[in-house]
Amino acid sequence: MQDTGMLYDFVPMPERKPLKWPNGKRLALMVTLNLEYWGLTQDHDGPYFPGGPSINERLLPARIPDFNNHSWREYGHRVGVWRIYDIFDEAKVPASCTVNGILCERHPQIVTAAAERGFELIAHNHIQTEFMINYRDDRAKEREVIKGVLDAIEKTTGKRPKGWLSSSLRCTVNTSDICKELGLTYHCDYMNDEQPYLIKTAHGPLVSTPYTQEANDIGMFLRRNLTATGAFELWKDEFDELYRAGEKSGRMMSIGLHPHIIGRAFRARAIREFLEYAKKFDGVWWATREEIADWYLQNHNSHIS
Repeated sequence: MQDTGMLYDFVPMPERKPLKWPNGKRLALMVTLNLEYWGLTQDHDGPYFPGGPSINERLLPARIPDFNNHSWREYGHRVGVWRIYDIFDEAKVPASCTVNGILCERHPQIVTAAAERGFELIAHNHIQTEFMINYRDDRAKEREVIKGVLDAIEKTTGKRPKGWLSSSLRCTVNTSDICKELGLTYHCDYMNDEQPYLIKTAHGPLVSTPYTQEANDIGMFLRRNLTATGAFELWKDEFDELYRAGEKSGRMMSIGLHPHIIGRAFRARAIREFLEYAKKFDGVWWATREEIADWYLQNHNSHIS
């Protein structure tokens, strides 16, 4: 029986036809930089809700400025993101960038620098400390938040995003339908596949292009305490197996990065060396999620009918 709220069919890999990417590519590789913003304080009782791991887990009351944790994250804005932009410039490959709407107001230089590089921009909540599930019973408010982020990014860069990622991947049963209603083509919150598939909505199909919390610098460096060498090996192992499988049926590989983590000097070589490694393979499609979604909407019947 289908679980209540599930918006897609269960089609296991053996029941699918081979996925044939354009131009005979084996693997669509998506590297996502999360361009996020955290306020110094929050106006509520209890501890500060960080919307992600803290460097000091002894959280202060929300109304007391926590310069320890805030400045650790702000390193990504002031230093880390520019180091990572340089690495992508040197590698001459594209990135996808999720963007908190408030970042367009507070630090627009970060967002415009991504847009000027031709990087894909993905709407990613107004502020990182906000969960969409806060509006699980208020569809109108959830729609207002999503539309506001789309408007902010378009106003800042001149380009309106075509996809959505919820902060901490905490979407509601309404999120996909609202995204499709607002003209988006893909949704990144579901992490359950290595291939795209269609999400059903009242406004038509939306493409799932999964994000990752496994091949992700938060889990790798902060939760598993990997070194740069260990991170490179993890990404290489993931790449090698997906590239091998992609010979028979195309795969997607997702990497999730945060400038205040991967942008540290002692970690940055992990992504530099991985990009250098992946570039050696002719079968890689350095695709944006928008490109994948547009292609899949036209070709899904040849894969999952």
